[in-house]
Amino acid sequence: MTEKPIYLLAIESSCDDTAAAVLENDKVLSNLVARQHIHEAYGGVVPELASRAHQQNIVPVVDAALKKAGITKNQLHAIAFTQGPGLMGSLLVGSSFAKSMSIALNIPLIAVHHMQAHIFAHFIDEPGFDKPTFPFLALTISGGHTQIVKVTDFSTLEIIGETTDDAVGEAFDKTAKILGLPYPGGPLIDQFSKEGNPKAYSFTKPKVDDLDFSFSGLKTQILYFIQKNTQLNPNFVEENKTDICASVQHTIIEILMDKLNLAVKQTGIHQIAIGGGVSANSGIRQTLKDAEQKYGWKTYIPKFEYTTDNAAMIGIVGYQKFLAQNFESSSVVSKARIEL
Repeated sequence: MTEKPIYLLAIESSCDDTAAAVLENDKVLSNLVARQHIHEAYGGVVPELASRAHQQNIVPVVDAALKKAGITKNQLHAIAFTQGPGLMGSLLVGSSFAKSMSIALNIPLIAVHHMQAHIFAHFIDEPGFDKPTFPFLALTISGGHTQIVKVTDFSTLEIIGETTDDAVGEAFDKTAKILGLPYPGGPLIDQFSKEGNPKAYSFTKPKVDDLDFSFSGLKTQILYFIQKNTQLNPNFVEENKTDICASVQHTIIEILMDKLNLAVKQTGIHQIAIGGGVSANSGIRQTLKDAEQKYGWKTYIPKFEYTTDNAAMIGIVGYQKFLAQNFESSSVVSKARIEL
């Protein structure tokens, strides 16, 4: 029996990217993102500027997503949007648009947790990419989050480890800023790391109990290291940039892998899936692939376009919620902070 096609529009606006996607069941028909380059001049995202840019981008992005998918708005069965967490002004633009469109078309409205979407991006029907089987461990790593989540099914998720201070993405970006690299600096550290020696410099890994993480001490350690060596040699960073980046990245990856190893031992679960913007990092991706041989894990790494913020990941959670008839009224509120 052929599965009835469900067409769903998804909107993601949690930070500085305006994204829209159209899914037919669990298959992506279109997945478009409007980047905001205005923040580069400020070295970080400016919330007020982000929300204004979302207002300018959302109509043309949604229109383009529908056209690329080859369907009209009247064929849609539901609209999913990011409820949180994120920047409040940015979230409100996406939620307001989704609410208005669902009312106008008289179709269901579905609220999606941003980090849950990063985890379930693995369930998008994508040729060449396996879907995890339950239960599995999810490592969610981004600019604002670092978590290990035990995923039992689509509605049962338990955070078993998380950062006690800063997120791993912030550690990458702050290190890049210390090195004088432009924003966003995380991808540049990854790029320079490929040419450097990961064991050129040694950084102490923080001692944090159980499955939790900490990155504030590492950031401070890197700052003092750069300051000390720059005083001795003003050209230290420029002359050793690749080795510094490789050593920092190596340390961060070791921190993540140490905790994942412990999580596997504690839970007995050998399936590992990564998600979030930092999962685009080539060093982390390769280390996880190597873990299949080294530890006997089964690792799941999403297609590159589903790692950074995108609407397709919102859509796949929206599709699961549609099947469960888990809808919201137009009174649902966006939340800058929201429990997983």
